[in-house]
Amino acid sequence: MSEKESYFKGKKILAVDDEKDILEIIHEELEMADVDMATTYQTASEKIKKNKYDLAILDIMGVDGLKLLDEALEKKIPAVMLTAHAMNYEALINSIRKGSISFLPKEKLGDFVRLLDMLLSAHDSGQSTWEILFEELGNYFDKKFGAPMGTIEWICSRISK
Repeated sequence: MSEKESYFKGKKILAVDDEKDILEIIHEELEMADVDMATTYQTASEKIKKNKYDLAILDIMGVDGLKLLDEALEKKIPAVMLTAHAMNYEALINSIRKGSISFLPKEKLGDFVRLLDMLLSAHDSGQSTWEILFEELGNYFDKKFGAPMGTIEWICSRISK
C-alpha cells in the first residue's frame, strides 16, 4: 500500500451511484477504507442520517445527488460530486455553491485515489480544493466546456454571479 492510499485507511466513506459497476470500482479503488454503498436516494439519505462518514461520494444524476449534498453537508460530511451525464457547468456551479469539495468526472475513475487524496488533504488543511482540482483537471474541463472553463478564476467569476 502506498503512502497516498494510507490517507484512506480507517476512513468511513459513503459512495452513492445508481450504477452498480461504478460503486464496485469505487469500492475496489478505496479498498483500504470502510466504504458503505447506496444505489438510491432513499437508501443514501437514511445512511447519512444514521451514520457518521468522513466523506460522501455522490453521483448527481439518478440518485438526486445535489439534494444528498445538502443532507451530507448538514451533517458536516465533506462531499465530492461524481458525474458523467451531468458534466456541465450548471451542475458544476451548483455543486460549488452548495458546498461540495469537488466535482469529478467518472472518466477519471482510474486516477480517483490520487485525486481524492490530494483533495481531502487540502480540505483537511484548509486549502482550496477547487484550486487543486483545476490545476489537475483544468485541461479536461477546458476540452469539455471550452477554455477558460478549467481555471479557478473563471469558476470564481461564475460563482459570484
